[in-house]
Amino acid sequence: MARRKTVAKEPPHRVGDACAALERLAPARLAQSWDNVGLLAGDVAAPLGSVLCCIDLTPAVADEAISGRYALVVAYHPPWFKPISRLRPDAAGAEGAVFRCITAGVAVYSPHTALDAAAGGTNDVLADVCGMVNPQPIEYVESDRRRFKLVTFVPQRNLDEVGGALFQAGAGVIGNYTHCSYRLMGLGTFMGNEATHPAVGRRGRLEQVEEVRIEMVVSASRLPGVVAALRKAHPYEEPAFDIYPLSPPPDAGIGRQGRLAKPTTLSALAKRLKKSLAARHVQVVGAMDHDVNRAVIVVGSAGSLPLSAKLDEHTVIVSGEIHHHDALSFLRGGSSAIALGHWTSERPVLASLAKRLSELLPNAKVEVSRTDVEPFQTV
Repeated sequence: MARRKTVAKEPPHRVGDACAALERLAPARLAQSWDNVGLLAGDVAAPLGSVLCCIDLTPAVADEAISGRYALVVAYHPPWFKPISRLRPDAAGAEGAVFRCITAGVAVYSPHTALDAAAGGTNDVLADVCGMVNPQPIEYVESDRRRFKLVTFVPQRNLDEVGGALFQAGAGVIGNYTHCSYRLMGLGTFMGNEATHPAVGRRGRLEQVEEVRIEMVVSASRLPGVVAALRKAHPYEEPAFDIYPLSPPPDAGIGRQGRLAKPTTLSALAKRLKKSLAARHVQVVGAMDHDVNRAVIVVGSAGSLPLSAKLDEHTVIVSGEIHHHDALSFLRGGSSAIALGHWTSERPVLASLAKRLSELLPNAKVEVSRTDVEPFQTV
């Protein structure tokens, strides 16, 4: 009896699939310019069976990832921000943990400030815990998704041919829609000199032709190909066209601000956050019985970002860390603040991130680290 030939099955997912999913949830274009986000170590072609999510890639988390045979660690904080000169297993910093992950075949990815700005990211999760209604960014991130509007003028009889060529080259895409254009009838005029060979009329004579003005949106990456397609498909020897740069509307940003669903006191909100987040220590700036109905959210280290938001006596700033002099500025302005601890303010996003990744990677196991813990202890 002939034996059946066994064929090795391809892994359901690879590390690159997880990177694509993370890019979808927290696009790298949203990250701050100083940040270090994306796949920091690992092979995109490596099989992906499981993913471990954490805030910090500590030695304990590295041990957990290696012993649990996780293919990828999603560490919210990048293990390093600046170029490193060497990787050694006995390094005192995060380099040692990264070295051990690399040698064990565990990839490392960091979303950091991209996840802060993205919808459903760290700031949105904390805003939801606070009970914020319709949260909006404090500062929008400048988008690098450059787009242009291409305008050209085509005789009626050549409209379908030229329009189809532009669509085929990638013009006219808006969101989930393709073949988008605006068309308007008009009258075009021209007169060619003795060196021309006009497709319509005769050289040396003023011509008038009924033309259709076509407008289409084109991405920066598609623009050269679209212009080439226009020149090839257009019947005119010298087709007229205009290219206008477009400024995309801001769609994401750092921090969140908005009103609270239910007005409360500073004390009540601080106690509720401490209980909900299992915070070990919570610092409060302002009078405990102070009434608040609006919040400004900045996970991690707030810095001076809240000062760029609209602050009044009924606004509370909720963050991980608040600088001393910024706290004084809040008090002078009549607002209040709650500092939950850097790690504590960011940790809530992990459960949400793991759930959303699981939905995008249905054949992979995505879990939250058990050894990723608050670095500070209380006495």
